[in-house]
Amino acid sequence: MAAEQFSPTFPPSLADVDRQNPTGPASSIGPTGLLLSGGGARAAYQVGVLQAIAALRREQGLQHGPNPFPVLAGTSAGAINVAALACHADAFDAAVRRMSHVWGHMHTEQIYKADSLSMLRSGAHWMTLLSLGWALARWSRMRPRSLLDNSPLKALMSGDLMPFERISQLIESGHLHALAITASSYSSGQHITFFQTRECLSPWIRDQRKAVQTLLTADHLLASSALPFIFPAMPLPMDGHLEYFGDGSMRQTAPLAPMIHLGANKLLVVGAGRRHEPTTSPAQADASYPTLAQVAGHALSSIFLDTLAVDIERAERINHTLSLISPAERIHSRLRPVEVLAITPSERIDDIATRHIEKLPLPVRTLLATLGVRMSAGSSPETPLRDGALASYLLFEQGYTRELMALGHKDAMARREEIIRFFGWAQAQPPA
Repeated sequence: MAAEQFSPTFPPSLADVDRQNPTGPASSIGPTGLLLSGGGARAAYQVGVLQAIAALRREQGLQHGPNPFPVLAGTSAGAINVAALACHADAFDAAVRRMSHVWGHMHTEQIYKADSLSMLRSGAHWMTLLSLGWALARWSRMRPRSLLDNSPLKALMSGDLMPFERISQLIESGHLHALAITASSYSSGQHITFFQTRECLSPWIRDQRKAVQTLLTADHLLASSALPFIFPAMPLPMDGHLEYFGDGSMRQTAPLAPMIHLGANKLLVVGAGRRHEPTTSPAQADASYPTLAQVAGHALSSIFLDTLAVDIERAERINHTLSLISPAERIHSRLRPVEVLAITPSERIDDIATRHIEKLPLPVRTLLATLGVRMSAGSSPETPLRDGALASYLLFEQGYTRELMALGHKDAMARREEIIRFFGWAQAQPPA
């Protein structure tokens, strides 16, 4: 991320410009990057933000202009969204419409198997083994791999939504500069960024994380979006052998790093949780012992939400520090300012999820109930329902995803002038 020393891995042309213009605005060099974070079903919020950006482009008469995000990076469900954009980088508005249709008509069975038989084979069997001990697993020679079976997801990623063969063509034609997808290796413990670009770059290596240049496929997306415990790990080739990968948000200490390494110096970041979550007062806190669902939801939130907020704050501090350094001194620094615009939900997504839990298929609700998720609808400030965190990642139902998309659109439009300045578009009057 922004605190590291990146120049050795920049494309030479970008690094040379940066050296020659150390005092110039960062926006004068390098492409604009889009980072979409992970969060399972929460990623529907990102599509709403993209809808608003596409609408603002149309206001400016730029709908036929170049791709506004030449550098794309994503993790988990965010990786699926950026891959859909990358596969149609020559038609941004059409790509957003296609994504909006998919997320707006989402059903759980499109992501993971939710019928009773499949739940018995995966979730119930897994829970039974937990309760009876691993002796039964040894006796039956069966090993549980995940709570849910996400094999339908691969079918969703095929066809018109993600024709991966187009990525190389779009990079060659200049519509796309780079695409990066992150995953976490259960085998080696390293956090890996798989990226595809035209230039042959020296992969960056940091403590417990590195980059690998490759041709990206649907398997990389399945690996990046394999929620820990919930979805099965995905095998990927690494240095002549196979390693098993899980969700890229795990051990992701620097979410902004891939875009900066790939040359972007203006970063639009769309998260799946509020940057400044209000603290629950002692009077509102639930005094009862936490359920497994509460613990799991808390753990997933720490994986998906916390590191992104920390990295954005770190980038802002570095930008402020660089602004205090004189141009003569800055030329000797290997750091450079990076403009970051972060858009995150203005409402608690956990609370939104509680209004839609009952829309989940009955077998899924039954499984969640065994983990302690209460199925009562709604919550109030006086008696908040804290079970929504875990469900918020698994609620692939159109009522929930449409509400998140509407929230993303509203939040982005509320920051209309910031977005217009970020892209350098002419100021436009708000639509009637």
